[in-house]
Amino acid sequence: MPETAMELINVKKTMSNKEIIKGLSFSIHKGEVFGFIGPNGAGKTTTIRMMVGLMGLSGGDVRILGSSIKSDYKEAVREVGAIVENPEMYPFMTGHQNLMHYARMIPDVTKDRIQEVIKLVGMEKPINEKAGKYSLGMRQRLGIAQALLHKPSVLILDEPTNGLDPAGIREIRQYIRKLAKEENVAVIISSHLLSEVEQMCDRIGLIKNGEMIAIQDVNAAAEQTTGVEIQLEVAPLKQAAEILKSDFDIHPVTADHTLNIKAERETIPTIIQTFASHDIQIYQVMITKSTLEDKFFDLIGENTIE
Repeated sequence: MPETAMELINVKKTMSNKEIIKGLSFSIHKGEVFGFIGPNGAGKTTTIRMMVGLMGLSGGDVRILGSSIKSDYKEAVREVGAIVENPEMYPFMTGHQNLMHYARMIPDVTKDRIQEVIKLVGMEKPINEKAGKYSLGMRQRLGIAQALLHKPSVLILDEPTNGLDPAGIREIRQYIRKLAKEENVAVIISSHLLSEVEQMCDRIGLIKNGEMIAIQDVNAAAEQTTGVEIQLEVAPLKQAAEILKSDFDIHPVTADHTLNIKAERETIPTIIQTFASHDIQIYQVMITKSTLEDKFFDLIGENTIE
């Protein structure tokens, strides 16, 4: 059984006589990446602020390695590293000088530990350049290094890929997976981008209107997910569509040179074999959408997570 790094026990928050957070209870384990997703205004940031003690709880408790954020704040928060929004750096100082500066505020951070986190986030080359010259992705990586200096058990990242280009997003995703594995840290990612979180996380928790409405194991979901949307680029299109209707009772939607269908994943090889036996030319078969995404949108009752 994996070790619990952080546990929320019936956490509530009331503001102006309105219950914003309505009894959240869930655990996050060491070495896992936990995605915390939901629409804007769902209560993600409020919950994160309570997790790190920046906002008081109206009810319940947050325990970090067994220490209560309410009764043993100093001990509990010592185990947490966090970046909420974009990390702020001194632009006139190098990345290394920034880390040295922050290290002075934390007891027992050695020079070896500073080098360790620089290597962990892949900043060996640019670390001696001025932070003002860094790209947004490099600033995020330096921010993560800073948050890891004191060897936290829990790392909380609020929208870590916000504003990054595709290459930067991929980079941050790789480093987050790496540090969860190598440092055995529980990483909590807050986001409204389901596709990003799905690629990065081991489990996903969906919050709506201050309530946790689903927690999904991403790997288990992938195994369970059989129904998919499939795009078939084939010729002749009309004959292929007739075969799908007669042999599989599937009614495709025609678009340009493709047929779009919804089917069980296991039927794809059979469809391809049937097309081949009827001399249908198959140029491309592409899965366009999984039912994991459908499931979350069904739960949230909206077309987009924004």
